[in-house]
Parts: sequence; structure tokens; C-alpha cells
Amino acid sequence: MSYENLLVEVEGQVATVTLNRPKVLNALNAAMIRELDTIFAELSLDSAVRVILLRGAGGKAFAAGADIGELSQADEASGEQLAGSVQRVFRRIETLGKPVIACIDGFALGGGCELAMACTFRLASDTARMGQPEIKLGLIPGYGGSQRLPRLVGQGMALKMLLTGGMVDAVEALRIGLVDEVSPAGRLMERAMELGRLIAGMPPLAVAAAIESVGRGADLPLDQALALEARIFGRLCGTEDKREGTQAFLEKRSAVWIGK
Repeated sequence: MSYENLLVEVEGQVATVTLNRPKVLNALNAAMIRELDTIFAELSLDSAVRVILLRGAGGKAFAAGADIGELSQADEASGEQLAGSVQRVFRRIETLGKPVIACIDGFALGGGCELAMACTFRLASDTARMGQPEIKLGLIPGYGGSQRLPRLVGQGMALKMLLTGGMVDAVEALRIGLVDEVSPAGRLMERAMELGRLIAGMPPLAVAAAIESVGRGADLPLDQALALEARIFGRLCGTEDKREGTQAFLEKRSAVWIGK
């Protein structure tokens, strides 16, 4: 399927989805959001794809925010509807069951930062700059930023970013936990593909289970989270991949994962 605002490539078990509106720094308009929803729905069902890399075209931005022209037309009712619809798309990405790695080169601001935070984790080039500048428009983040940001960096740092609208560079983003790794400019996608291939070589059911356990358990009291972990662990113990993995270990050979 072809897309107007995205590029999609598959190399082995790793898919790369590129936000492709470089003339406007990959600003997230309604059409791009719809296409993101469609492609991630498709990739979730494609058993051949085990890891997804998400990047921006042009080298200047991952995504510089929402399309302000579209946003300027929103009133109270349509604004709430807009926020809810984009949140659902980003939540799909967050709960896909496959790792989605945000590859941040240049600006990731507003909705772009929110999209990156919905990914499984974030790699950044040393030229990356991130922030939530919505306050300068008389707004707060509407695509999950006021909820995911404090979960990543803590409430105080999140409020500092939200209330000032300021940006952080890659070094600061790494220090506060907004990104998970920084690569030199020009090597970001090489490193992302390296990591993607490594994870793609792991048993897919266990990968999905780890994402589920961490994501669902994060907001539970510890006793409930531990019970959740035990249930997921038990579920995996009944899989063919677990039998293969333990047998391969005992036989000192490489395991062959089938995702069952």
C-alpha cells in the first residue's frame, strides 16, 4: 500500500516507517495521523515484521509538532475530539506488541515529542532537540505529553518543560531519561538497525510479553504487578518457543524461534 505522507521499507524482520513531510519538518497533519494508524495496524498483523523503526525524513526533524494551520481551526468540541483521536493512534503504537524504536534526528517538538514518547524507547542523534512548547500557543499537550512526560522524567522536570515550553538537547534528554541512547550524527539509523536486528532475533512472544508486563505493571501497586508478571511468565512457560529455548540451552545450540 502506498502512502502520501509516509515511506515504508522492510529489511528482513525490521520495518522502517518514515514521516515524509520534510518541507514542513514532518509536522503531523490529520492525513499523516490516519496513515500512521493504518500502517501500524498492518504491521501489527505482519508476523514477518518483528521490530519497527520510526524516523523523520530530511535530517532536520523527527517531527516538529502538530500542523498549526489545522490546529488553529479547533474549538472546544473539535479540540477534544482531535486530542482523543490522536491519543488512540499513539496508544496503538505504544501497545502494538512489537518494539517501536523512535529514531530522533533534529527536532522532536510538541506532537513529535509525544509520538516519540509513545514508542517503546527512543534513540537520538547528538543533534536532537526535544520539547513541549504548547504553552506558547495557550495550550497543553493533547496527544499524551502531559501524561507520558512525567512518567519518563519525573513530575518536577516535566512541569519545568511544560510550563516554560523550552527545549532540551540530546545530552540533557539522556540525562533526564527522555531518550535512552545518543548516537553521533550520521550513525543514528545504523545504530537503530543494529539494535532492531538484535531484538528481532529474540523470541517474539517473549518480546511482546516483556513489553506487556512493563507497560501494564507500571501503574499497578507492586503486589498486583508481581501477580501480573507471574501470569505472563506462566503463559510463556506453555509455549513452544519456551520449550525450544530451554532445550537449545541444554543442548548448547542456537534456538530457532517460531512465535508459538
